[in-house]
Amino acid sequence: MKTRRQILSAIGTVGLTPMVSNLSAAAQKPKLKYLQIGTSHAHADKISVYQESPDWEVVGVVEPDPARAEASRNSERYRDFPFLTLEQGLNTPDLKAVGIETEVRDLLHHAELAIDAGCHIHLDKPAGESLAHFRRIYDKADAARLTIQMGYMFRFNPAVQFMQECLKKGWLGEPFEVNTVMSKVVPANGRKGLADYPGGIMFELGCHIVDLTIGVLGRPDKVTAYPRQVLPDLKDGLIDNMMAVFEYPKATATVRSTAVEVEGFSRRHFVVCGTEGTCHIQPLDRPSVKLALSKNQGDYRKGVQDITYEPPYRRYVGDAADLAAIIRGEKESDWGREHDLAVQEAVLIAAGLDPENFPAPEPPHLSR
Repeated sequence: MKTRRQILSAIGTVGLTPMVSNLSAAAQKPKLKYLQIGTSHAHADKISVYQESPDWEVVGVVEPDPARAEASRNSERYRDFPFLTLEQGLNTPDLKAVGIETEVRDLLHHAELAIDAGCHIHLDKPAGESLAHFRRIYDKADAARLTIQMGYMFRFNPAVQFMQECLKKGWLGEPFEVNTVMSKVVPANGRKGLADYPGGIMFELGCHIVDLTIGVLGRPDKVTAYPRQVLPDLKDGLIDNMMAVFEYPKATATVRSTAVEVEGFSRRHFVVCGTEGTCHIQPLDRPSVKLALSKNQGDYRKGVQDITYEPPYRRYVGDAADLAAIIRGEKESDWGREHDLAVQEAVLIAAGLDPENFPAPEPPHLSR
């Protein structure tokens, strides 16, 4: 069984290695200013990653909802940060990046304001309900040479990066199958909030593995959704058991997400099958890999081997470092417009929605 140390030594060129080596170098560079808008997103607690990062100075938090702002000011998570109005925050001198962590319904509104203010953004997932609106924001970002980094939390997962390296090196051959599951139990008091958005649990949770699927196979030719409701008696309206099939010329992918799976975290997985090997990551949140190869490849032998990662992967550390490197001009984004728009289109269709049914609103305005 290989350890994370052995893996990093073996794969060499994978994105983790320069990221680790750049941590000490980042401490020698001036910090970049970061503002967070919103405290209501499920992943808004990532502000602690930016607070601890050698790359970033968190200048404050904007919470548009007054009641939530008051509660957040007094919380352990946010009490060390100044709370600013939207205008104060976006007018911060030399502000470089804005993290958009509002309710999903407000993500694109605030993302567009931040892009209009000349800031790069970390936009949490999913990218709203309107593909047309997301496309308009990307048009503005591209014209201004600004980066949109999506908050899909497995992009810098070491097992995912190892899987991508296996694909790049051809170790898995021609991919013909992806099978992936992202589930958990959502308690009754959390279901209603999710049901406020069309698209059910696939829209809110399954989007993470849609991002990974398109990262492997690209934009699908066709997506077919199979939405089901397991617990209609709760009368909350949440579509809680969802599957989608992605079709490609030489491959298919099944993407599943439910809100009712006991110990769902432990069964979250992502599997790529190719003509020369299979890479099975499970669980996704504390990853380990079962790698099967048809022949010896690099430091890996023909047959099946297990790969573990220690210390445990921490979400968003890689994202924060990568965004800083992009802003400083040290690298380009490994994702970008084509990928992100393909993911959002597929997320909407996989959630049983028609992307063309959600037009873009009028552009927002901010006092400067």
